[in-house]
Amino acid sequence: MNVLGIDIGGSGIKGAPVDTLQGTLIKERLQIPTPSPATPNAVAETLAEIIRHFNWTGPIGCGLPTVIRSGIACTAANIDPSWIGTDVVKLLSTHSGLEVSVLNDADAAGLAEIHYGAGKNATGTTIVITAGTGLGTALFRESTLLPNTELGHLHLNGKIAEHLASAAVRTKLKLSYYDWARRFDDYLHRLEELFWPDLFIIGGAISKDHAQFFPHLTIKTRILPAELRNNAGIIGAAAAVRL
Repeated sequence: MNVLGIDIGGSGIKGAPVDTLQGTLIKERLQIPTPSPATPNAVAETLAEIIRHFNWTGPIGCGLPTVIRSGIACTAANIDPSWIGTDVVKLLSTHSGLEVSVLNDADAAGLAEIHYGAGKNATGTTIVITAGTGLGTALFRESTLLPNTELGHLHLNGKIAEHLASAAVRTKLKLSYYDWARRFDDYLHRLEELFWPDLFIIGGAISKDHAQFFPHLTIKTRILPAELRNNAGIIGAAAAVRL
């Protein structure tokens, strides 16, 4: 099944048709800057622009930086607060005239890695972490997703974890990989204590530099860099329609 995957982020909205059997993009992805303010209607119009670009008439899977329950947005991270309480499925389906499914963006990236990427042979409990503007997480038992985990919001050393250990914090504070790894290591140890996972998969753009910080991590859990990187959200959003 081919599905149009859409990844809605705080700075950009990316989309591409996806072969959900192979977990690959069929065409080169299109990225459009996220409108400001990123209100529901403004984002829906951008989604419609991507649909027109690909002349798409089939199903659509969409990842959004919010907790999604029964199609309703419950939080608003890096998007306008007016999303809270919005029936996202109804909104995007109405604007597009097509069948749209929606899930949390970190869950979408996690699904991609579990089914097509670094976690495709994983067993037991896996936590996928997208380190970017915040710390997105997706929790799996075997290949089954426990949706809407917000483990980047755990408290760590008196602060919210993603305010201490996200990739954005490293950039903002101009931390070396060694100094940032010490913060990220504290975060991973906290997750170890709570969930005893069998595998961590680290995604986000920073994962391409994993050789610079993995050696400084002291956790006991096996750790792997994500394989699909910036395409994971698109692929996972599309795959969620089929899975």
